[in-house]
Amino acid sequence: MTDHGNEYASGAEPSAPQQPWGQQPSGQQPSGQQPWLHDLAICVDGNGTALSDPDGSMTGHGAHGFFVDDERVVSLFTMTLGGASPVKVAHSSRGARSEFFTSARGLGDRGPDPTVELHRRRVVAGGVLRESVVVASRASSTVDVPLVIRMGGDGSDIGPVKAGVATGALLEAQVGPGPAAEQASDAPAAAHWETEGLRTVVTFSPAPERLEAGPGGLRATFPLSVAAGSETGVEVVVRTERRRLGHFPADSGSDAVDWPETVQVDSADPRLGRLLDTSLADLRSLLLRDPADPRDVFAAAGTPWYLTLFGRDSLWTARMTLPLGTDLAAGTLRSLARRQGTGWDPETAEAPGKIPHELRRTTYEDATVDFTLPTVYWGTVDATALWICLLHDAWRWGMPPEEVRSMLPELRAAASWLTQIAAPDEDGFIQYVDESGRGLANQGWKDSGDSMRFRDGSLATAPIALVEAQAYAVEAAMDAAALLRELGDTSPGADAARAAELEEWAGSLSKRIRSRFWVGPPEQRYLAMAIDGTARPVDGVGSNMGHALGTGALTPTEAQEVTDLLVGRTMLGDFGIMTLASDNGGFNPIGYHTGSVWVHDTAICALGMAREGHGAQAASVVSAMLDLGEAFGYRFPELLADPATIGQWAPYPASCRPQAWAAASAVAMLTVALGVAVDVPARRLTVRPPSPLPFGALAVKGLRVAGHTVSVSVDASGDVTVDGLPADFTVELPEPVSREDLVAAV
Repeated sequence: MTDHGNEYASGAEPSAPQQPWGQQPSGQQPSGQQPWLHDLAICVDGNGTALSDPDGSMTGHGAHGFFVDDERVVSLFTMTLGGASPVKVAHSSRGARSEFFTSARGLGDRGPDPTVELHRRRVVAGGVLRESVVVASRASSTVDVPLVIRMGGDGSDIGPVKAGVATGALLEAQVGPGPAAEQASDAPAAAHWETEGLRTVVTFSPAPERLEAGPGGLRATFPLSVAAGSETGVEVVVRTERRRLGHFPADSGSDAVDWPETVQVDSADPRLGRLLDTSLADLRSLLLRDPADPRDVFAAAGTPWYLTLFGRDSLWTARMTLPLGTDLAAGTLRSLARRQGTGWDPETAEAPGKIPHELRRTTYEDATVDFTLPTVYWGTVDATALWICLLHDAWRWGMPPEEVRSMLPELRAAASWLTQIAAPDEDGFIQYVDESGRGLANQGWKDSGDSMRFRDGSLATAPIALVEAQAYAVEAAMDAAALLRELGDTSPGADAARAAELEEWAGSLSKRIRSRFWVGPPEQRYLAMAIDGTARPVDGVGSNMGHALGTGALTPTEAQEVTDLLVGRTMLGDFGIMTLASDNGGFNPIGYHTGSVWVHDTAICALGMAREGHGAQAASVVSAMLDLGEAFGYRFPELLADPATIGQWAPYPASCRPQAWAAASAVAMLTVALGVAVDVPARRLTVRPPSPLPFGALAVKGLRVAGHTVSVSVDASGDVTVDGLPADFTVELPEPVSREDLVAAV
C-alpha cells in the first residue's frame, strides 16, 4: 500500500489545549510529521471512520476525528462530568464499533473504588456516527451532575491530516439542522456546520438543557440526576450530507456480505475462532460500493489513510477470501476493469491495459515530501498481473463462466500490457520507473523510497525489476492462457493462438528469472529482490522471494531453497516473516519495509509454501501468525516489529487498523491449515492438511464452492470430512479412502 512519504513523529502528542467556551480554538500546531495511530481506538464502516483516544475523546490532534469521504467532519468530540474528564479504564474496537469504559473518579462515594462510570458506545454506518452515552452510578445516593459535550469539525482533507499539517481550526457551528432539513417545531435539538463537499448535522436525544454554537463548535449541556444503582443516558448522532459529488463517492458495502455470522471455526486452539471473527468483522467494515455500479463491492485498503479502491491491496484481499465466495472477487475485478488504462500519460502512469494503483476522491498531496497523486493513479508494476490471477482463481473457485467471459476483453488488454509494454528493455523483465517525478519511486508492494536494499544496506536505483513482479507475470500469463483456451473465442482460433504465445512467453521469463535473480554461493543461494537500473541483482535477502512460491516460476528444488531461507533464523521471527533479513546492513525491525513484519506478506509466503507442497513449513508460519493475533487483541495490524528482534513486540506507530489484506490473512491461515484447493471447472476439491496440524483438530463451516455452502473438518489424526459438495465433485485427500465415508452430497 502506498506510503506517501514515510515521515513519522518521534514523540507523544501534546495534550489538548483548554479553550474558554465561545473562543475560536487555535487548532493543533502543524508538525509536518505523520500522526501515529497505534494507541488510538478505530472503527470504520465503508466511507466513514472514527479515530479517538482510548477514552473516546477526539481532541483535534493528530488523526483524531470522524472522517467521511476522506474529509474530517468531526475533529472535536469531548465530554465532561461535573467539569472533569472521565478517566479511561478499558476500550475495545471491532469492525464498525468502538466501546469505552471510563470512570468519573471525583463523583459518587468517597474511597478508592470508582462508583460513577461513563460508557460510550460508538457505531459508524457509512457517513453516520451514532454514539450512546450512558452514565451509571453505583454510589450510595443520587448523583446530580452536569454532562457537557463539546463538538466541532475542521473539514480537513485526509492528505494534510496524514502529512501532519492540518491546523484543526474549527468551522463555525450553527444551531439547527441546516438548510437541507425542515425546521419543524418537533425537530430534535441539532447543530450543523459545512464545507464545500459535506454538511454535518449533529442531533441529541433527549434535547440538552442548553445548546450553544459558534466559532468554537457546539456545546451541549445536560443536567443529569442518577439515582443509586441506576443509569441514564444521551444519544448523539452525527449525519453527513453530500453537497456535491467528489471524484469517487463510494458508499459502504458492509451489507453485501454475511460474514462472520455464516463462517464458523471450531478449533482445538480457541484463539483461531476469535481471530477469524474479528478479522471478518473488520474486513466487512472496509467494504465499499463502486459508485459506477453499486452492485459491485470491493475492499478498501485500510483506515484511515487508504479508505478507497487500491489495485494490489483490494486484489490480494479478494484473492485470499475466495474460500468465502466469489462475489467480492467479481466486484473488485469489475471495479478495477472500469478504470483500466486506455491511453498514455506519464503524469498518471497510465498505459493501455494497465490496472490502476489507487483512486482518490480529490488530488492527494503531501506537502512534507513534495508528493502528488492524481485522482486515478496507475503507478503500480504488479496490479495488472494480480488482476489476471484473481480472475483465474475466481473462475476456479466457481465464478460463473459467463461473468468471467464478460471480462475477457480486459483480460486480453491486461495480458498485452504484460507482454508488450511492461518490459521495455532487452532483458525482457517487468520494470518500473516514476517518469513524473511526483509519484511513487518504488511501485511494488514495498513502495517506500528506502525499501530496495543491497545486502550491505545501500539503496538500489531505478528502473527496477522486482522478483515478485516477474513471478506474478509468469503466473498471470499461464492463467490468461488457461482462461482464453477454456472460455475464449473458438473461431477463428485467435484466443487459442494467443494462449500458446502467452505460455511460451511465461516459459521464457521463467528461464530469465533463473539465470539472473539467483545469487550467493551454491550451498546458500537465494533469489535477489530485484535487478536495478545498473543491471545489478539487488542482493538483499527479503521476503519478496516468498511471493514467487506457488506461481509456477520456480522448480521444486528452487521452491525448497526459498522456503528454507524464509523459515530460517534471519527471516522468520516469533510472529511472522520479516521484510528484510536481520543480518542486512539496512535492517530496522520497525522500518516500514526494512525489517518489520507485515501480516499479509507473511500470509502470502505461507500460501506459496503450501502450494509448493511444503505444508509443515507453512504450518509453522501460520502458527506464528496466531500468536501475533493474540498479542494484538485478535485485531491484526498492518505491520509490526517482531519480538524476536527487539525483545518484545511493538506496534508500528503509523500502522493502519483495520487493514484489508491483513484482516483477509486470517482466511489465508484457514486455507493453509486445511490444505484446501478448488477447481470447480474440473469438479474437484482437494484437502491436504499439513502435518503437524498448526491449530490441532479443526472444523470450518461456511466455505463457498460454486454457490454451495461447504464444511471441511480435520480431526486430530488428520482424517478429513467434507460436507455440502455437489454430488458430481471428486474429493482428493492425502490417503485414498471411500468417498461415501467422507462426503455428504447435496
